[in-house]
Amino acid sequence: MKYIFGIDIGGTNIKFGLINTDGKILLNDSIKTKSELGSDKTFDRIAEEIEKLRVEKNIEKSDILGVGMGIPGPVLNQETVVFFANFPWEENLNVSKLLGEKTGYKVKVDNDVNVITAGEVWQGAAKGHTEVLGVALGTGIGGGVISNGKLIAGIGGAGGEIGHMTIVPNGKLCGCGKKGCFEAYVSATGIERETESRLSINKKNKVWDIVVKKEIQKVEAKDVFDAAKLGDKFALDIIDYTTDHIAHGLSIVLHITNPKVVVIGGGVALAGDILFDRIREKIKAYSLPVCVEELKILPAKLGNEAGIVGAAALILN
Repeated sequence: MKYIFGIDIGGTNIKFGLINTDGKILLNDSIKTKSELGSDKTFDRIAEEIEKLRVEKNIEKSDILGVGMGIPGPVLNQETVVFFANFPWEENLNVSKLLGEKTGYKVKVDNDVNVITAGEVWQGAAKGHTEVLGVALGTGIGGGVISNGKLIAGIGGAGGEIGHMTIVPNGKLCGCGKKGCFEAYVSATGIERETESRLSINKKNKVWDIVVKKEIQKVEAKDVFDAAKLGDKFALDIIDYTTDHIAHGLSIVLHITNPKVVVIGGGVALAGDILFDRIREKIKAYSLPVCVEELKILPAKLGNEAGIVGAAALILN
């Protein structure tokens, strides 16, 4: 049996998985990222953890096929991180070479949402499909595009950055500094901003009732979905507003990539049917029939393990 290390680097934690070629996770672990130590020291710590886990499972080095890694930021040729979205590290860092020299293994690196999409294709909701759009709806929005079984990165590593396509010209200000980005409307942050704006003039609703009961009286996207599931009209109006923008944004990508499957994960996707049913219905109004007649829009399956599974999939591909 051969094995792969899958690594998912986040702002707070680095997750590790030892995975066999059948996609089974044999061991997982995590360490604190401590990005303030710098990139070289961080990758020293990653190499040490990899060796510790290998010894713990009593696996020969020759049975390790390589190390896959997901990183927040655009990546070129599954080697070089153009810039790190969460860390003040150097630009254009060849992570594949750096970690390869420290471990002696083949290393492939990609954007974290690309990696999650690869994981869903290998072992998740899109298993067996070669034309896939992966979407992460969370604090921000990320995307991964797989065409003919291959991840699309583009010349600058920014392929799949759907969160920052403009869906409303001169619209709401996004955290990236642009106006009208997809992310500004349908991320958890976007939903919370819209809800806060509406609550400023209407507090006779279940969303407000939920918010005032919390120790910290701050609205969260989950509050809106919880109230909507109770039939609250105020919340349902926000869900309709949000899913209309989701359907509009996704339709733009459908007309470029024409996938068979759209897999949606992230915290916002945990809302479930109240979100997915509306997206499936609304997207028809924005799309050519050929783009949606066989389209499947599915919730992601792998959850917190998607990053390490997808990272391992990079080595197999």
